[in-house]
Amino acid sequence: MILLIAVPIFSTMTQSLFIAHKQVVMVSETCDPFGCKKETSVDAEATANLRVKEPLGIFNGFDTYTNRNHLATSEIIASWNVSTGWKDFFSHIMNLPFYKALAFTLTYTFLVTPLVIIFGFLIALSVNSLANWVKGPTIFFSLLPMIVTPLIGSLILFWMIDAEGILGSTLQRIFNDNSLSLKASPVLTWIMLIVYGIWHSTPFSFIVFYAGLQTVPEETIEAAMLDGASLWQQNRHVVIPYLMPLIIFVTLIQLMDNFRVFEPIVGFNASANATSLSWIIFNDLRGEDALQLFGSAAATSMLTIIGVAVLLTPVLIKTWKEFNSKTI
Repeated sequence: MILLIAVPIFSTMTQSLFIAHKQVVMVSETCDPFGCKKETSVDAEATANLRVKEPLGIFNGFDTYTNRNHLATSEIIASWNVSTGWKDFFSHIMNLPFYKALAFTLTYTFLVTPLVIIFGFLIALSVNSLANWVKGPTIFFSLLPMIVTPLIGSLILFWMIDAEGILGSTLQRIFNDNSLSLKASPVLTWIMLIVYGIWHSTPFSFIVFYAGLQTVPEETIEAAMLDGASLWQQNRHVVIPYLMPLIIFVTLIQLMDNFRVFEPIVGFNASANATSLSWIIFNDLRGEDALQLFGSAAATSMLTIIGVAVLLTPVLIKTWKEFNSKTI
């Protein structure tokens, strides 16, 4: 825990307080028969020596957290002062990169997570009611979306919704509109990313719930049936309470995974319409060595960690209270 969690977090926190050194600029003057002129060039050797001497960069404190690319405190205050209403204020906020990414991240998390749990549970109930000779092949095919690498899966769906893909061309024919594109609209892009997230993650919750259903006591189910409980009442009052620890487990895993959504955005090439906090980190680090923003990426990483902790806190507190109530 100390080596793989505490040390990286401390290292990231430290890096977030620094910014990269600027390139050392050298001004030289050259003269010819027509006169003298100054030329500006980058002193690569001096810049490299400076970075070796001070590898962390220049101390910037928490200014990176409050600049325009992150919490943007100055921009928010200015927007509040000039906005004519809440709608106008939020339109200004959504133009800031961090809050634009945060809006999609939260939307994705709070839509995909409950739907994955609901669909996974329903599929588990359906498969559990099948004949034994059908269960094996059904479980195998149901797990395929989880087996496919996230980036490859998102690329496959990206090609399918293309204008020449099976989904894109079908929708154009249904609506008789050759200009219809699922990639051009921000709303449709968000919907496709959410659909992909549900498709990719539902097999995980399905297999967890299916395994849990095998441990539900048959005697309890039979007693409920003898008492006249309907199928809905059996699931509501017997199966779901029995599987509650697994539901909490799946919720925790999905909250962490969905808040770090990244691969679908890259696979869909959707950064023009949808970005996430993880994508911002990737964008800060994908440039050349001189353009990589380690301090900015570290600050976004810390904000992401804080966001995950906030999301998990209510679930962990509930689990802790239930554990204490059982041990007393």
